[in-house]
Amino acid sequence: MLAIPKGQSRLLLDIGCGSGISGSVLSQKGHMWVGMDISKAMLDVASEREEVEGDLIHSDMGHGFGFRSGTFDGAVSVSALQWLCSAEKKSQNPYKRLNKFFSTLYASLIKGARCAFQFYPSGPEQVEMITSSAMRNGFTGGLIVDYPNSKKAKKYYLFLMAGYSEEIMNEARQVIMPQAKSGDGDSEDEGSDEEMSDDDDEESGSGESAEEGSEESEEDEKIDVKGRKKKDFN
Repeated sequence: MLAIPKGQSRLLLDIGCGSGISGSVLSQKGHMWVGMDISKAMLDVASEREEVEGDLIHSDMGHGFGFRSGTFDGAVSVSALQWLCSAEKKSQNPYKRLNKFFSTLYASLIKGARCAFQFYPSGPEQVEMITSSAMRNGFTGGLIVDYPNSKKAKKYYLFLMAGYSEEIMNEARQVIMPQAKSGDGDSEDEGSDEEMSDDDDEESGSGESAEEGSEESEEDEKIDVKGRKKKDFN
C-alpha cells in the first residue's frame, strides 16, 4: 500500500502500534520501524514479544511528533486515527489535535513519502474532519472504502502523500497496487476465504467491460471496477 518496491528496506512510523502486530508485518517485509502508542500496557505486551523488532515509544499522537524533519520514509496506522476526533478531557480540542498530528507528521516524512491509514470513523463528520486537516497541512491523496454497503465489514483507508518526489513516483510505478474488495462483506464476516476467492474470480472476468467504462467515471466520488467507493481530494 505504500508502493515500496519489493526487496527494498525503508524506515517507517507505525502510529498506534499497540502490541506490535502490524510492526511485525513490516519487519517480515524487511523494513525498519518505530512504533508509538498511548497505551503503556499495550507497549509492554509488544516489548515482550520476540518477533517485535521495532523501537517503541509511549506517546499520544494528538500531541504530535518530535522527530527531526525527513526522518521517515512512510507511515502506517491501523484503527487509531478516529480517536483524534474525540475529546476525553475538557482541555482536548479534536481540531487542534488533528492539526498537530498532520502538521508534525508531514515534517517528519521525506518529500514524497506515502501514508496508509486504516480507521473506523463514527460518521461522515469525522471523515471530513480528518481529510480536511490532512489537506490543510500539505498532504494529497484519497479515501477508499471497502465493502461500502456492509455495516460490519466496512473499512476506511486513507492514503496520503507528503509532497511530490519524481524518484518515489518512479518507484511506485513498479509496484502493483492491491485489488479492491466488493460486495456487502458477508463472506468476510463469516470468515469464508473460499467464498471471497470465488467472488474475486467472477469479478476478474469483467475487467474488459470495466476498462471501457473507466473514462466515464472522472468524478470526485466514484465506485471503482471492484465496487469500492473512492473519494479523491486535492
